[in-house]
Amino acid sequence: MTRPRVMGIVNVTPDSFSDGGQLATVEAAIVHGMRLVEQGADILDVGGESTRPGAEPVGEAQELDRVMPVIAGLRAQWDGPISIDTVKPAIARAAVGAGATMWNDVSALGSSPDSPAVAAELGCDVVLMHMQGEPRTMQADPRYADVVSEVRDALMARAQVALEAGVERERIWLDPGLGFGKTLTHNLALVAGLGALVETGFPVLFGASRKRMIQAIDPFASDPCDRLGGSLALALAAARKGASVIRVHDVRETVQALKIQAAFQVESGVAL
Repeated sequence: MTRPRVMGIVNVTPDSFSDGGQLATVEAAIVHGMRLVEQGADILDVGGESTRPGAEPVGEAQELDRVMPVIAGLRAQWDGPISIDTVKPAIARAAVGAGATMWNDVSALGSSPDSPAVAAELGCDVVLMHMQGEPRTMQADPRYADVVSEVRDALMARAQVALEAGVERERIWLDPGLGFGKTLTHNLALVAGLGALVETGFPVLFGASRKRMIQAIDPFASDPCDRLGGSLALALAAARKGASVIRVHDVRETVQALKIQAAFQVESGVAL
């Protein structure tokens, strides 16, 4: 078993649920990103707008001010993949111009009618994430009859939109969007049923790092920084289900856990 790649999170926002405000300057964000690379990150994901439950939208100019110097600074020091976490096509275009190679869109190219065409124009990798509703209201009362099949079908529909706009199939990634319009029961079902997304043939990005679902299981983890154990358990489960990339805050620990799981499976021949 080869381990999934690890995407390190570089949030340059004042209000993200776990690390908002921690990277208050461009210099701090660049240093943090390069530290994640040293710890084993294969991809860096730079975001300038919080998508936590209840988050308010950020203006385009403000988001550009937050992310552009960070992407440029990281690109000046590192030639690996950089992802821009945004729903705005103008931000994605500017970020790719500055050196980003992936567009990570929590709206699955749905926030603007221009998004699919811009994704095709840019020719970068595109992550299509599932979200029921939008950040301000998504956790109000999420409902599904069959969350695994509904999320899979919704993402396949968005992938088809991207394909019809001209995005190359090999550039499309899927993300089930844990915590984005889902209850704990929905989230756990999506982890257990992650193979349904993997079987579509599109690579799957999985992000559960420090999410509130961990606190829902372990009430002692009220501080997001106290959710490392749960984050690792979810990362390992996703790897066993076939996820291609794991998006995390704690890169060193995740890389180590994934390496050990992969080595054990290779040496023992045991499917965990």
